[in-house]
Amino acid sequence: MLFSFQGCKNQKINAFALVVGLLLAGEAAHSACQPLWAEDRDIKQNEWPQFLGPNRTGLSSEIDLLEEWPENGLKIMWRVPGGVGMSGLSISRGRVLTMVQKEGQQWVIAVDAVTGRSIWQTAVAKEYGNPMGDGPRATPTISGDQVFVLSGDGVVSAIDFESGALLWSHNTLVELSGKVAEYGMASSPLVIDDQVIVIVGAAAATLAAFDTKTGKLVWTAGDDPAGYSSPMVLVLDGVPHIVSYSGNSVLGVAFKTGQILWRYPFQTNYECNIATPLSIRGKLFLSAGENHGSVLLNVKSMKAGFEFDELWQSFGPKSVLRSEWQTPLLIDGFLYGMDNVGGAGPVTHLTCIDALTGERMWQMPRFGKGNMIAADGKLFVSTILGELVVVKISPEKYDEVGRMNIVESTRQSPSIAGGFLYLRDGREIVCVDVRKPSLTETPKQ
Repeated sequence: MLFSFQGCKNQKINAFALVVGLLLAGEAAHSACQPLWAEDRDIKQNEWPQFLGPNRTGLSSEIDLLEEWPENGLKIMWRVPGGVGMSGLSISRGRVLTMVQKEGQQWVIAVDAVTGRSIWQTAVAKEYGNPMGDGPRATPTISGDQVFVLSGDGVVSAIDFESGALLWSHNTLVELSGKVAEYGMASSPLVIDDQVIVIVGAAAATLAAFDTKTGKLVWTAGDDPAGYSSPMVLVLDGVPHIVSYSGNSVLGVAFKTGQILWRYPFQTNYECNIATPLSIRGKLFLSAGENHGSVLLNVKSMKAGFEFDELWQSFGPKSVLRSEWQTPLLIDGFLYGMDNVGGAGPVTHLTCIDALTGERMWQMPRFGKGNMIAADGKLFVSTILGELVVVKISPEKYDEVGRMNIVESTRQSPSIAGGFLYLRDGREIVCVDVRKPSLTETPKQ
């Protein structure tokens, strides 16, 4: 079984070995390729080719990032116009890709990672409007020489990475009788071998898989409504399979065939299952906002099917972790996440808990809504107010390095590649230098 997780052209990784290795090692795998950046950058770190990075966990293997806050703040390398939308930023081979809405259409755009210069832009769907925010939500997935996207109204498309040419497209609402989720379609495509999987939310197709090259429908699975999460590949009790939230449950789905292996009820108000499911030492971790909460499950493969044991659970108004938008980050046995109080309420705490017990280690009260990734021992947090906050990773205490306003209001998580952090809002895309000062100094002539 192969994952097309990395952005290197024609490179694939053995899925089973990768996932098992990650579970055992507890850290993200290192990329075996180098992005084609400007010569003076000497980039040797992982790319960020899809939602939440190389392995969809929000973790990066970047090193040599800032330890102390610069006296004059972070250096902005460039700002360029983007467009409306909540899509994140994917980075591969010196290009930054995202989805935006402008001029009456939803677009996939590619800009140069070094300069911000526009490379290509491709329209994939008509404009999408929603009271909670217009435009696309899902993040592009870069796999080999193709880019896969899902529009805010359920159009899945494949695009040529080099030229931006539209290769194929399917309107899942029309072809599969799908239904747009109340707040828009937000599932970032998952590529496995020669299949691309998206959440559709149709009566006979919670998920759908398409052939990456031809666009032909390969399988459909489930009959649950769509949630807002993105599918993940996890190994649970030694069995690798696709794990995905729907609007009211979590599904375990077989590779290749789409067979439903198991279904775990997980009903959240307004069908707001948004975070990505995680594997913690082979156990399944689930979390949702709207005062729902979190649970760690032992998923056991039995002759008659799968069974579930709750190892710990924390539900309701006193839950230790209610992940509204943000997928918690699993780092050295601890989960760092956003605990949202109430039904999409304005109060959100940044918190750290023991992943295996659910014990709260620390909490930064009223930190605010946001998203985050982790690299080089630090959390890089983007807040809904447009700040970038850098926090040292520690289960002992909250230790802030610094913060700075970068963009306007944003719900997107940052992306990082080669010592540079990328963030966007509904207007601009921004590149920020987050390297150690010794690496940012201008060489003497």
